Amino acid sequence: MKTNPTDLSPSQYAYLTVRKKERRLILFLRIAVLILFLILWEWTAREGIIDSFIFSSPSKILDCFLSMAEDKSIFPHLSVTLYETVVSFLLVTVISILAAVLLWFSKKLSAILEPYLVVLNSLPKSALAPLLIVWLGAGRKTIIVAGMSVAIFGSIMTLYTCFTSADKNKIKLIYTLHGTPLHALTKVVLPSSIPAIISTMKVNIGLCLVGVIIGEFLAAREGLGYLIIYSSQVFKMDWLLMSIILLCIMAMALYAVIGFLEQFCRKLL
Repeated sequence: MKTNPTDLSPSQYAYLTVRKKERRLILFLRIAVLILFLILWEWTAREGIIDSFIFSSPSKILDCFLSMAEDKSIFPHLSVTLYETVVSFLLVTVISILAAVLLWFSKKLSAILEPYLVVLNSLPKSALAPLLIVWLGAGRKTIIVAGMSVAIFGSIMTLYTCFTSADKNKIKLIYTLHGTPLHALTKVVLPSSIPAIISTMKVNIGLCLVGVIIGEFLAAREGLGYLIIYSSQVFKMDWLLMSIILLCIMAMALYAVIGFLEQFCRKLL
């Protein structure tokens, strides 16, 4: 709900005006820094200050993208990486919530599994990728599992910790009124944990993208990760830098989607 300016006091209106100007200034400076960086990059490449073969330049990267977009060769790589990231993210979200709920219901089970979750979360996930290839083969299934492996253990631990931090007095009140653990979960634990779930999703979307790229490095014939590895092997630096920039844009877009979901949940709450 938007606030009517006539309902605000002069000091409140002045404060909101200053805050709005600050946000606009920050946005302007962010864009200015990016534009300045691109101009310096292009200028140094054209003047020979940096080797344009190794570092490329914004104009070369743009030309590379436009040529690959014209022959539609870039879109399969984009769609594959996006599909694998979204699937792994959704699976991580669902499985981690269900696992955290199960651990919350059974304190004994959580005490048994906690050290294993800590160890698995601390394990370098890149070490698991070759093993996953042997177990599952070189395909999308392996890449999706690799994307999940980066985020799922930490997500379970974070959500379980949040569930156990729910308001104890409210839970005690439910039990006093002859409520069940299911009532406590649905009426107190899950509603109070929605901000933490959204925050965990924000972290997981980036981690799943990292895991997918690791999987594509080793077990893919398409996707931006495969394109990065291939272009580095044949010294097509325009392709490599273009793929990295596309990954940055994809990560920002996916993060923005989670941000919109967070705003929607705040309005409902």
